[in-house]
Amino acid sequence: MSSSEDEAPPPTGPVENAWSLKIPEFKPEDNPNGLLEESYFATLFPKYREKYLKECWPLVKKCLEGHQIRAELDLIEGSMVVKTTRKTWDPYIIIKARDMIRLLARSVPFEQAQRVLEDEVGCDVIQIGKICRNREKLVKRRQRLIGPNGATLKSIELLTNCYVMVQGNTVSALGPYRGLQYVREIVIDTMNNVHPIYNIKALMIKRELAKDPKLNGEDWTRFLPKFRSKNVQRKQPKSKKPKKEYTPFPPPQPESKIDKQLASGEYFLKEDQKRAKKLKERDEKQKAAAKKQEERRNKDFQPPEEEPMAKKKRDKAEENKVDVKKLKEKIKKANKKKVKA
Repeated sequence: MSSSEDEAPPPTGPVENAWSLKIPEFKPEDNPNGLLEESYFATLFPKYREKYLKECWPLVKKCLEGHQIRAELDLIEGSMVVKTTRKTWDPYIIIKARDMIRLLARSVPFEQAQRVLEDEVGCDVIQIGKICRNREKLVKRRQRLIGPNGATLKSIELLTNCYVMVQGNTVSALGPYRGLQYVREIVIDTMNNVHPIYNIKALMIKRELAKDPKLNGEDWTRFLPKFRSKNVQRKQPKSKKPKKEYTPFPPPQPESKIDKQLASGEYFLKEDQKRAKKLKERDEKQKAAAKKQEERRNKDFQPPEEEPMAKKKRDKAEENKVDVKKLKEKIKKANKKKVKA
């Protein structure tokens, strides 16, 4: 039997684990007539990438010519264009070529960007500037993603088998499709103020669990760590001040010293009269203070309040009152005991 007959036909129905499927290779024999329509994609690149792209563009053209794709570099408009030709036999290669020039525009080196033309390799450009609008927070969280001396970024690359480039407001990832999902999840969580070390630890545990064939069909959630947020909410005050009703008008202007004098009529008094009024007010304050001081001193010498005599006599009479019935019963009981004895 031939080798083609030994190979099992690809499944047509639903599959439990799609990642285990192997996509058959698309060859020129599968599309001998080529493409009928021309497709093209263009992308802009920043000014600082012009020098590098100018140097590596011959390599880009040579790489794309192997897939029958034509590439053009416009330094005046600052754009890169990829087009299909009549000899192009792979209809999806133009999408791969578009991803390649996008990665080149986002500061990914040519050696890494050309890998996206392979079948098992994809790319993802994550816009982190839209997730975190505050510029200061964006810079801090982006640096947290990179880590000290790029250690965090390097660990993400090792665990996901992806190449990750952080540039400006975007994060470019290049690698297998399963790893790209992990990279996007880590980047979005980091921009939402979740430290990347938590996702890195979870990935390390998943990597170890995948080595055990007994755990392939089981749920791994019981092995993964559960991290709780330590953000403690501020305690609410016991007594809240009621908010004042909003009024568009400003508060009234406070009265000045002259306004108060005009209202009381003091403003029109002469200097002698003002001085005499002040002396009188001071004497009144001194007398009131002296009176309070005297009351405080005499407080210890005041006799306590006594209860009225009639109430005392009534209480004593109640105490001396004898219950005659109880007394008679008590005497009878005592007499009976004597008779028995």
